[in-house]
Amino acid sequence: MVSLTQGFLLVCAAVGLASCTVFLVLVILAAWRFRRRQEESPSIWSNLQPVSLLKPLCGMEPDLELHLESFFTQRYPAFEIVFGTRNAQDPALQVVRTLQARYPHVPVKFTFSGEPHRPNAKVCSLEKMVAAASFDYLVISDSDVRVSPDYVREVVRPLGDPRVGLVTCLYRGAPTEGLWSRLEALGMSVEMTSGVIVAEMLEGMRFALGPTMALRREVLQALGGIGQLASYCSDDYVLGQKIFESGRLVVLSSHVIDHVALSRSLAGSISHQVRWMKSTRFSRPKGHVGTGLTFAMPFGLLGLYAGHASRHEILGLSLLALAVANRVILTITAGWWVVGDRLSLRDCWLYPLRDLMGFCFWVASFLGTTILWRGRRYRLLPGGTMEVVPQHPAAAPGEAPEPVPAVDAHAMANRRI
Repeated sequence: MVSLTQGFLLVCAAVGLASCTVFLVLVILAAWRFRRRQEESPSIWSNLQPVSLLKPLCGMEPDLELHLESFFTQRYPAFEIVFGTRNAQDPALQVVRTLQARYPHVPVKFTFSGEPHRPNAKVCSLEKMVAAASFDYLVISDSDVRVSPDYVREVVRPLGDPRVGLVTCLYRGAPTEGLWSRLEALGMSVEMTSGVIVAEMLEGMRFALGPTMALRREVLQALGGIGQLASYCSDDYVLGQKIFESGRLVVLSSHVIDHVALSRSLAGSISHQVRWMKSTRFSRPKGHVGTGLTFAMPFGLLGLYAGHASRHEILGLSLLALAVANRVILTITAGWWVVGDRLSLRDCWLYPLRDLMGFCFWVASFLGTTILWRGRRYRLLPGGTMEVVPQHPAAAPGEAPEPVPAVDAHAMANRRI
C-alpha cells in the first residue's frame, strides 16, 4: 500500500511538471510573438488626438511624486491630467500641487467623489473624472505606476483604428525595499506577464489590465458609462471583457510600464496577493482553477519527497532540479525578454521561491469569500461583484476600521487596489 502511494505521488509530480513545461513552451512562443510585434511597432505617429489622463489617488505612497511626475513629462502635443480623490484633504494632493507648480504648462483638474455609495470607490472616483475630462481620448492609470515620456503616444496610437475599443499594456514589477517587495515585483514581471501573453496568443485579449487602460469616451458611453463597474472588484478585467463582448478589439500594446510593488512586509504582501487571487477566482473561475497546473515548484517538491520515500533519491532530485530550471527559464523569458526587467535577470534564482509562494496564494484564494481592501471588508459574489460586509471585524495590523458606506442594493445584484 505504501509503494502504491509513493508511486501515485511520483505520477502526480510528473504530470504536474509536464503541465508546467507545456506552459513554459507556450510562454516562449508567446514571448517571441510579442517581441516580434515590438520590433514591428511604428516609430512615427500622426493624427494625435488630445488626451485626458485620469489618475485616481488615495493617500500617500512611497515615491508618489516620482511616479506622478512621469505623467507631467509626456512628449505629447495636447493632454491634461485629471486627479480624483474622495476629498480635498487627501495628502496626495499636496504632491500634485508641487508638480503643478513645477510644470505650469500642463493643464490639471481635480475631482472629489466623497464617500463612496457603491462598493468600488475607485470606480466612483473615475465616474467624476470622466465627466470632468475635456477630451474624448481617455487614459486611466493607477497611482503606483511609472512611465516613459512616450507612454501616451504609444498607448493611444491603436485607438486610431475604430475597431479598437481599448488598449492595455504589460508592466514590470518595481520593488521599493525589502525581500517581500522584491518577490512581489518578480511575480508582477513573471507570473502576470506569462499568463497575459499566453492568453493573448491563444484567444486574443478579452480583458484589460488596470495599471493602464486607454479608450475613447464613445466606447464607455456605449457600455452605459464607467459607473456600470462600481459593484465589481476587478473592474479592469470586467471593462475589457465587456468591450470585447461588444464586438470591439482589446489590444495589448507593445509598450511596457513600471508597476511599483508597495508592500514592504510579509503580511502586507500576502494580503495584497491573496486578495488579487480571490478576485481572479470570482472573475474567471475556470481559468483560475487551471492556474494551479502552471506552477512548478510544488510538483518538484512533491517529486523530491516521493523519490526520497521510495528510495529513489536521484529521481526525486532530478524532478526538483527540473522544476527549478523550469522557473529560472520562465523568469528570464517573461521577466527579462518580454518586459525588459533587468531585476528578473539578477533575481532569477529567487523565482522558484516566488513560484512556491504563488501556489500558496492560489490555494488560499479558495479559503473564504471576503477580502480586506483599504480598511474595508468586502464579500465577493459569483460573477465578480462584491458587497460591503456591514460588521466591523478586527482590523489587520496597522489598519484602522473605517465607516462602512451605504451600498446600492441594485448595483450589488449585478466584482490591483
